[in-house]
Formats: sequence, C-alpha cells, structure tokens
Amino acid sequence: MNSHLDQLHPYPFEQLRQLFSGVTPNAAYSPISLGIGEPKHPTPAFIEKALMHAMSGLSSYPSTHGNEALRVAIAGWLERRYGIPAVDANTMVLPVNGSREALFAFAQCVIDASKGEALVMSPNPFYQIYEGAALLSGAQPYYVNSEPGRNFAPDYGSVPDEVWSRVQLLYVCSPGNPTGAVLTLEDWKQLFDLSDRHGFVIASDECYSEIYFGSTPPLGALEAAHQLGRSSGERPYAKLVVFSSLSKRSNVPGMRSGFVAGDPHLLKKFLLYRTYCGGAMSPPVQAASSAAWSDEHHVQDNRALYREKFNLITPLLKQVMDVELPDAGFYLWADVRRSGLSDTEFARRLYAEYNVTVLPGSYLAREAHGLNPGRNRIRMALVASVDEGLEAANRIVEFCKSL
Repeated sequence: MNSHLDQLHPYPFEQLRQLFSGVTPNAAYSPISLGIGEPKHPTPAFIEKALMHAMSGLSSYPSTHGNEALRVAIAGWLERRYGIPAVDANTMVLPVNGSREALFAFAQCVIDASKGEALVMSPNPFYQIYEGAALLSGAQPYYVNSEPGRNFAPDYGSVPDEVWSRVQLLYVCSPGNPTGAVLTLEDWKQLFDLSDRHGFVIASDECYSEIYFGSTPPLGALEAAHQLGRSSGERPYAKLVVFSSLSKRSNVPGMRSGFVAGDPHLLKKFLLYRTYCGGAMSPPVQAASSAAWSDEHHVQDNRALYREKFNLITPLLKQVMDVELPDAGFYLWADVRRSGLSDTEFARRLYAEYNVTVLPGSYLAREAHGLNPGRNRIRMALVASVDEGLEAANRIVEFCKSL
C-alpha cells in the first residue's frame, strides 16, 4: 500500500461524527444541518432537460479533452465573466468531473517529489483536498494562516525565502472556504511576483465565485493576470490555472462538472495525465454543462436567494456572536468566544440541545506557527431554504442566550 495514505487526517465530517457520538439530539426540534456545504436550491429545469435529451451519448466513449461545444461554452463564459481576451478553447480549457477531483489530481501531475523536501502551500484554514493532494504526491503541506485583521487574507509576505524555494505548488481559494475572503489585485501581484521568483505553480480554486453580495463580482485569477499584463506573450497566464465548478453556481453538485483553465503548457501536461487515469466527462453531463455555462439568468436568481438569506440571518446571529457578511461564498465564519464555549463544545451542545449542526472551525485548520486559526470559530453553510435558515438562526440565538 502507498505509505502516504497513513499521513492523511480524518475528514472534518468524520471528526464531526465522532464529536456527536453518543449524543441524542433534542427530539422537540427537527434536524437542521448547516454543517455541509452542499447546495440545496433546486436544479434549474433547463439543465435537467439538457441532460436527459443527451442520453444517446452514453453509447460512445467520451474524449478526456471534452467536446468542442463544452470547451467553447466555458471559454465564452470566462471571457464574459472576467473581461479577458479570447480564450483558446482547444489549449486553455479542460472540462473535469468537478473541481474537487481535479484539484487533487493536479498535484499528482505537478509535484516532482524527486527534488526532495517539496512543499505544497495553502491558506489555513483550508479545503482538506489541498492537504491530501500534497501528502499523496509525496510533498509536505505548508500552511499560511489567514488573519482576521487582514480580512482573513494570509500574510504571504511573512513566509521566509527558504520556504518559498521549496514550494512547487500554491493552492489559493478565492472566495475562500470557509472565510469568504476575496483576494485583491495587490494580493495577486504579490503572488505572481513570488511565482516568477521561485518558479512554483498557482492553482486558484474559484468554485464560490458566483455567490457574492455586493454589486461587483469577485476578482478572478485570470482577470487579475490580464490586468497585470500576464495574459499574452509566448506563454499566457504562465504557471497559473484556475478551477471552477457548476455545483454552487448552478445547483448541480450531483452532476460533478467543472473545468480547469489557464496556462496552455500546464494544461497540455494535465490532459496527458488525465488521459491515463480516465478523467473523461460523460457526454450527457457535457451537454448539460454546455447549457449551464451559456446561461446567466439562473445564476442571478440563485445569487438573489443567497443574498436574501444572508441579509436576514447575519443580523440575527450578530446579537450573540461575532460574525460579519463575507465577501462571497455561502458560509458564515463566526467567532463564538462570547458564548464561553470552545468551537467543539459549542457544536456538540447546539446539536444536543437544539438539533442544529454546525462545523467546528478547528476541524478546518491545522496548528501552524503557534496557533490553529480555526479555533473558537464555527462554519455555517447557509445552503437550505430561507425559512429553514431562519429557524436555525433563531435556535442558535436562543441557545447562546441560554448560556
């Protein structure tokens, strides 16, 4: 067996299951889960229709590269969404079976463990796939703590040069999971300069990019690269790829559909890798994905539902905990120290007494540089209906007041 498997940590939801072991929730309340970031809004009917109408495609093997119609639809969306120059659908776009599997597989393709002491850097807290991808590629993870005083942006300037010299891959999550923070153009300039100096690849996870609360969409990595003059030349978007998904944008998590886009040199190598490991997307899913990437009306409607929920629920929770509307995404990242409980005890007692599930923030981070930046925080995924979200918020307020 691969010895690196022994280095993997339990997934946060397994830790949560163990935390709740032996607890019988209060039967007076129906269960409400804010623990898992699984979109609950209805899937648009036109996407379901496109999927069903393409069932004849099941009789053929799909290409790992994806069909031209889907790549063109993705390229067109990137151009419209980010105001970037024409994207070559043949060399700069690769459909994948959800951003999660691609984020993991990308490290297996990029990391050269033979160079010794290879590092994969990520923000802390982080999406656990980054850590697992690093460990199973033969590298070691390096965490840069997100700082509340910097709007939860990691302080990359604090990382020593001797660390940067060993970094082969940097995972960036913007909008962030769980913090909702969006990187600025200045942040991206710093990262691009560091990549130029030290040679590492940047993988930007942007699967929450279409859920935001202001009038200005979050800045994307390709958009930032273009604004900084990195979208043309001999190697456009050098050492940069972005990952996106339909799961949150279009409420189709079960369809497992996303894409990778950016540096053609990197995508050529990643396509070769994926050809061997069988990463082709089903033809019906490709057809439905083409339809989804080509329509923005359903995305606007979806965003409006999230705005309504956050605008109603955030002020309620602010009565009893330190929490702010995030830049983007569908999580609230709340400090629960006012309750007098740790994040784990808060989650356990809330589940036991009010049958509401939240995720302890310490499960989403690691002890690094003397602290766990998730400690004393909880993540709440506002993915259910407005009414259910309000019911959960009112129970949390009642719980905190009872303390």
